[in-house]
Amino acid sequence: MSHKLEFKPFRGTADKGWEAAAKLYNAAFPAKEIRSAADHLRALSDPLFRADGIWLDGHFAGLLYYWKFNDWYYGEHLAIDPSMRGRNIGSEALAAFCQGKRVVLEIDPPEDEISIRRLHFYQRLGFVENPYHYLHPSFRRPFETHRLVLMSYPGPLPHEEARALAGFVRERVLQYSEHEEATLPQIE
Repeated sequence: MSHKLEFKPFRGTADKGWEAAAKLYNAAFPAKEIRSAADHLRALSDPLFRADGIWLDGHFAGLLYYWKFNDWYYGEHLAIDPSMRGRNIGSEALAAFCQGKRVVLEIDPPEDEISIRRLHFYQRLGFVENPYHYLHPSFRRPFETHRLVLMSYPGPLPHEEARALAGFVRERVLQYSEHEEATLPQIE
């Protein structure tokens, strides 16, 4: 049986699915990786940021928040509603999103069962793990830098582009956080 998967941008709090997306966003990610509601609304006005709802047959199924960065797309948050999991919606949505694009995203280091499964999920979709030591600042107080692994599609992220991504996160993405003066995510 075929189904219809769609991406629909959120532009504000009155949009259909906004409340479900906000609830999922706050439940699916660690507090340090979540913007405040006010910062998230401010980010929506940035022409390089997009917050899409993932819809399956007219029902809210998940979210994909991303940035346009040079000729890359920086996938910031992807989550599928728990009631919709187990249907390969995440795989299908990410594969559709990546079609014809260069995509980079961050994952937790593969150190436990869940993070190892997440690494394998992205690898099955054609993402490659990059060898850089990448430290990302948190969006909220208390500020804690945390190590993440850069994954890229359809091939490796060159070192200079990884450094440029770190600068983009510092100069653009962290404008929509509790940082008063952002620290540079580090690439080694």
